[in-house]
Amino acid sequence: MLDINNVTASYKMLDGDVVAVKDVNMKIYDNEIFGIAGESGCGKSTLLKVLYDILEFPLQIDKGKVTLSGIRDGQEFSFDSGDIRKHWWSHISYVPQAAMSVLNPIARLKDQFLDSIPLEDRKRESQEQTLQRVTDYLVELNLSPEVLNAYPFQLSGGMRQRCIIALATFMQPKPSVILADEPTTALDVVVQRGILMLLMKLQKQYQNTMILVSHDLGVHYQITDRIGIMYSGSMMEVGRTEEIFNNPRHPYTQMLIGALPRVGDKSAREGIPGRPPSLKNPPKGCRFAERCSKAVPACYEKTPIYREVAEGHFAACHLLNEGGN
Repeated sequence: MLDINNVTASYKMLDGDVVAVKDVNMKIYDNEIFGIAGESGCGKSTLLKVLYDILEFPLQIDKGKVTLSGIRDGQEFSFDSGDIRKHWWSHISYVPQAAMSVLNPIARLKDQFLDSIPLEDRKRESQEQTLQRVTDYLVELNLSPEVLNAYPFQLSGGMRQRCIIALATFMQPKPSVILADEPTTALDVVVQRGILMLLMKLQKQYQNTMILVSHDLGVHYQITDRIGIMYSGSMMEVGRTEEIFNNPRHPYTQMLIGALPRVGDKSAREGIPGRPPSLKNPPKGCRFAERCSKAVPACYEKTPIYREVAEGHFAACHLLNEGGN
C-alpha cells in the first residue's frame, strides 16, 4: 500500500535545517498493522506527516518520495508525494494525537461528520439519509448515536478519540490506509484498551492497512504485525513484531526491550544512558554510537548500511554488517 523510497524530510529554520527523517526505506503492505516506535523526538510523528502528505512550511521532503498504491474495484491506483493529499478520506486518513486539536469546539459532532463528506456524495442523498448512515456506523463501532448532538467539550477524552477514529474511517472503502498518531496518549489504561480494541476491530473488519505510532512498546506487542524502530530520524530496525521482541538485532532495540518491566520479575530495569543527539547537528557515523555499549570504531566514522539481516528483518548496524548478532 505504501512504498517509502529513500525519504529525507526536514524543517526549514532560519538558523539551519532540522532533519527529522533521514534516508527511510521501507514498504507497508496491504491488510497489516505496522507500528512505529522510538523515544520522543525521534521523528515518528514527522514520518507520519510525510506519509499523509502534510507537507507545509517549514516541513518539506528533501529527497525521495512516498507512493500510495493498490487495486480498487479492479482498477489499479498509484499516487506519489504531492498527490496523496488529494485523496485524503477516500484512500488514506489520519487519526491525530489530540482530538481537540482537530475537532471544532463550537460545532456539534453531527455537523462535523456532515462536513467531512464530499459534496458529490451529499448530493446523492438527503441529510437525513446521511445522518442515518453515520448513526448506523457509530452503532457498529459501539458508540452511542447521542454523541452526534454533543459538542466536543461535552465528551470525555476517550469518547472524543473514538469519535475522531469514526470520523477518519467513515468514508473509507477497502483498500485504504489509516494513520494513527499516538491515539492512546494521555488516556488511562482502561480507556487505552478500549481505543486499541476499536482500532483492531476496524482493521480486522474492513481489512485496511493501519500504521500506528506509539512510544509504548507494550501497545505494539499487543496489536501490530510488524514494527519499525526509529532513532534520531533514522529507521534502525524493521521486522515482524514477534521476531523483534524475541530476537532484536540492533543494540538500541535490545536496550529498549530490555528496559520493559516483566510480570514476576522484580529486578531493576536498566535504562538507556545519555540523550539522543541534536537533529540539527547530528554526529558523524551511527547516531546511536555515543549511547551504545557495543560501539566499535567504525560506528563513529561511517553510517551503517540498512540491510536485510534475516528474511523480512532489516537493521542498520556495523556489528551486523560484520556478521555479529
